[in-house]
Amino acid sequence: MENIVESSPLRITPTVRALSSALRGKRENVPDASEGRGDRIFPDPEKLWFKESSAKNLRNRDFLSPTTMLHTLYADGQVPPAVMSRVLSLHGSGVLPVAGGEVMGEGLRVRVDRTAAFKAVLAGGATEYLTPSGQRQGCVVINCPALHPKPNTPTPDTLTLGQLRTVLLADHMGALLRKQGFSVSYCPMLPEDSDIITFLRTLGLDWPTAPANCTNEEREEKIQEALENSPYRERETERGRRTSGGGGGGGRKAEEGENEGALRINLKRVFQEEGLLGYDPSLGTCTVHRDSVSHLAQLDAATADCTVAMATALHVTSCQDEFRQQQIAMLWRASGATHTQRHLVCGPVKTPGSHLTAAQYLQLRRGQMKEASEMKYGDQVEGQTWDDIIKVMTSATVRFELLSTVHTSPVTLDVQREGSVSTKGPRGGVFVMYNCARLHTLFDSYERGVGKGLYPEIPDGSELDFSALKEEGEWLLLFNYLIPFSELLDQSGQALDCEGGGARVNIKTEQICKFLVSLSKDFSSYYNRVHVLGEPLPHLFNQMFCRLYLLRALRELYHSALDTLNLPPIRQL
Repeated sequence: MENIVESSPLRITPTVRALSSALRGKRENVPDASEGRGDRIFPDPEKLWFKESSAKNLRNRDFLSPTTMLHTLYADGQVPPAVMSRVLSLHGSGVLPVAGGEVMGEGLRVRVDRTAAFKAVLAGGATEYLTPSGQRQGCVVINCPALHPKPNTPTPDTLTLGQLRTVLLADHMGALLRKQGFSVSYCPMLPEDSDIITFLRTLGLDWPTAPANCTNEEREEKIQEALENSPYRERETERGRRTSGGGGGGGRKAEEGENEGALRINLKRVFQEEGLLGYDPSLGTCTVHRDSVSHLAQLDAATADCTVAMATALHVTSCQDEFRQQQIAMLWRASGATHTQRHLVCGPVKTPGSHLTAAQYLQLRRGQMKEASEMKYGDQVEGQTWDDIIKVMTSATVRFELLSTVHTSPVTLDVQREGSVSTKGPRGGVFVMYNCARLHTLFDSYERGVGKGLYPEIPDGSELDFSALKEEGEWLLLFNYLIPFSELLDQSGQALDCEGGGARVNIKTEQICKFLVSLSKDFSSYYNRVHVLGEPLPHLFNQMFCRLYLLRALRELYHSALDTLNLPPIRQL
C-alpha cells in the first residue's frame, strides 16, 4: 500500500481534502463550543483550508486553515492535540507530505516537506504532472457558427474580431479536450485552398477541410425530410389559431419570413416538451431556410463518425449570434438529433476608435511584431527562420489578446496603428514565448558546456539531493505551477459533464493563458536572480543539477500548456 501512495502524483485537491478530513474528524467527536446556543454549524469542507500562492505567505506556510474556521469547529479555536496529530501525520494517495504545523494568529498553518515534494515530482521526470490526472472518454463536436456559409463561406475580410475570438476559442477547447482523452471533431468542414483556410493556417489552426466541389446534398435532403415530418412542425391551421389567439414567439416570432407554405418549426415546444433548460423563451416559431439545413447537415456529418451513441455538441458562438445558434440547436433537436448540446458564448471584441476585420487585425499585429523585432535584434531579422518566428509570435499575441479574458466578458483591443507590440515586459503572448525560449537557450548552453568538458551529463534523479533547492522561487515554481497544472487541465471536461446547468456552459477558458503569463513572471524573476549554470566545480554540481531538473520540467510544462493553444515553442530568440 505504501508503494501505491508514494508512486501517486502529488495533487493539491486530494491534499486539501485530506487536511479537511483530519481537521474535522467525525462530527460526533468534535467538541461543541456553543452549548445552550443550538446546533453547531459546520463549515463547508472545501473551505476549511486554503492553498497559499504568494511568495510572501509561502515563506512560512503552504496551507492555512483560518482562525474563523477553527472557531467554528472548536471551542475558542483551540485545536485538540489528537486533531493536530492527524494533521501532522497526513498521508494518502496524491497527498503532499507534511513537515510541520502550528496555530498562529492567522490560523493553523501547515508546511509541506519540500525536499520530499521536489524529489517526488522531479526525480522521475515530472511527466505525470504535465497531462490531465485521468483520461476521459466521449465524443465532442466543436461547432463554430462563425465559419458556416451564410450562404457563402466566410473570408478573412468578412470575419469580424468577435467571430475570430470564437474560432480561436473553439480551437483551444478542442485541444484541451483532446488532451483529456476525448475524441474531438470540428464543424463545419471548410473548402480546401479557400482564403479562410489559408488565414486560419497563418494563425496555426489546422481546421478540417473538404474538396471545394464536395456537397452535403444527401444529408440536407434527409434533414429537410426529418423536419417536414417533425412532430414540432407547425401546420397552417395551427399557425392560424396561434395568430388569432395572440400567442407565439414574443418580440422575435417567426423572424425568418412569413412566406406562405414555408416550413416552420415551433422551437418553444421543442425545449419545453423535451425538458431542455436555459433556452430563450422568445424562440417561438422559426422558418427553415436553406442555410439552416446546410448547418444541420454539417453537424450531422460531424457526429456520424463518433464512436459513441451520444455525442456532445459544443457550439462556440458570439453573444450577437447566440439567439440564432439556439434556433439551430432546437431545429437539430426537432429533426431527431438527441445529442447533448451546450453553448459556449463569447462576449464582444471592442476596438475604440477603429473598425478592423480579422484580416486587418492580423496584418496590423504582424507588422508591429516585425517592427518590434527589428528594433530589438536589428539586421539579423531576415530570412525564413525569422519569418517563422514572427509568424508564431504574432499568433501568440493574437491568442493571448483574445483568450486571456473570461469568455463571457468583452475584450477591448488597442489597435492604434502607431502602437507597438513589446518584445519584453509581462504583456501576454510575446512575454510567454520569450521566456519559453530562454529555457531552451539555457539548456543549449548547458549542452555546449558538456561538449567542452565543463559539466558532466545530468545524473539520474535518484542520485541527487533535492534539499539543495532552497531558493523561495524554486518552491513557488513547483507548488504554484508544476503540481497544480494537471488539475487545471481537468477542468474543461468536468464543466462539460455538469448536468442541470442549462444550455449555456461556462468554462474557465482564460485560465491557460493566465497561468502561462503568471508562470512567465515568476520564472523570469527567478531566472534574473539565480545563476543556474555556475562555476564548473564538483561541489556545486548537485545544486546545479537539481535546478536543471526543475527547469527541464518547467520547459516541458510550457510545451504542454502551449500545445493547448496550438502554439509551437520558439527555441531561440
